[in-house]
Amino acid sequence: MKYKYTAMNARNQKKEGAVEAETQSQAISILREKGLIVQDINEAGGSDEPTSIWQMDMGGDIHNKKIKEKRLLQLFNQLGMMMKAGINLSLSMQIMIDSEKEVSMKKILKEINENLYNGLTLSQAMRNFAGFPPIYISIVEAGEANGRLDTSFEQSALICKKNMALAGKVKSAMMYPLFLVVLVIALLVILCVFVLPTFKDTYASMGAELPGLTLAVMGLSDILIGYWWLILLIAGGLWFAFTTLKKNSAEFAMLLARLMLKIPLVGPIVRQSALARFCRLMSTLTDAGIPIHRAMALSRDVVPNLFVRARIQDVLSDVQIGVTIHDAMAKHPVFDPILVSMIRVGEESGMLGDSLFKMAEMFETQVDESTERLTDAMTPVMTVVIGVVVGTVVVSMILPMFGVYSVIDANT
Repeated sequence: MKYKYTAMNARNQKKEGAVEAETQSQAISILREKGLIVQDINEAGGSDEPTSIWQMDMGGDIHNKKIKEKRLLQLFNQLGMMMKAGINLSLSMQIMIDSEKEVSMKKILKEINENLYNGLTLSQAMRNFAGFPPIYISIVEAGEANGRLDTSFEQSALICKKNMALAGKVKSAMMYPLFLVVLVIALLVILCVFVLPTFKDTYASMGAELPGLTLAVMGLSDILIGYWWLILLIAGGLWFAFTTLKKNSAEFAMLLARLMLKIPLVGPIVRQSALARFCRLMSTLTDAGIPIHRAMALSRDVVPNLFVRARIQDVLSDVQIGVTIHDAMAKHPVFDPILVSMIRVGEESGMLGDSLFKMAEMFETQVDESTERLTDAMTPVMTVVIGVVVGTVVVSMILPMFGVYSVIDANT
């Protein structure tokens, strides 16, 4: 008998086809031996329904759906608490399915649960979905191997929580200077577009001679009023060129990542947050029993700065040929000497996870301190900038008044 099937391969690619077997169970077994995870299977010539019920979802293919970090945190927390309470994985999954309100997430959990019933492990079932990052899958896989799945859920939840907190701090640190710059630009536009033109008409009617500063500011006002569309077009074109170049040019993206590390006040935040994330993940993965090479590769892939990521890859390449981690890191200035020393202590004492955990805590504290320094430094600087902008415009409006008084005196 022939069965039509829809399945996913090891690379998370959708496969459709037909297989000869005596029963549906035998067909599933044959496909599983080929490394395929069956999503839907029916007798050939049977139903004309869509090949997979999941494809009926108007929101797109759930296998490629991104899952937010906040949602992953809730998922791992709930699974960890239920398994700590003695509830087995199958029942825990069913409870999660029954309580889930989001349609796409409910379908993801249902399919994972079905795969568990078909004999797959949780980590294997999670690999079918792009929404689960490899680092969490590896932690779950390690938990399955050592029989501590509840602990692996707690470790995954901790990583989610720390990542969200760190990302929030870095985002707020980057947004504050941007907000102040936008504020200055908006203030300049308002003064030049709405305030200066009224003074310009007044001075023109009085025949006053305008000073050079006033003429310059008036010229800027005319440009903003007459060519605002061109300014927006140029700005949009530059932004499009920048984002396209960053996405398609590895050299440009690497140069940009390197420059980010050299920006005063901002660079330390970028570097410290990258190292904090790396140390936190390495600590968790090594404690979970994942081999050093695999742990370093997984930790490398979640570091946002490309330059730091490339240096971690250099360290990994050295470690793979037998060099110790601290010796490999000592070659690159991006890694603090104290980090190198602590990793050396961890390697020699067999407590690498503890050393990395302490360094993660230290770097996270440094991120807090660097963020506070940035805020403290930017506030007075931008206050001065705003004062200079407003002062220049105000002075340019006041100066012609002296010429007006001269004209009035001459006429009288």
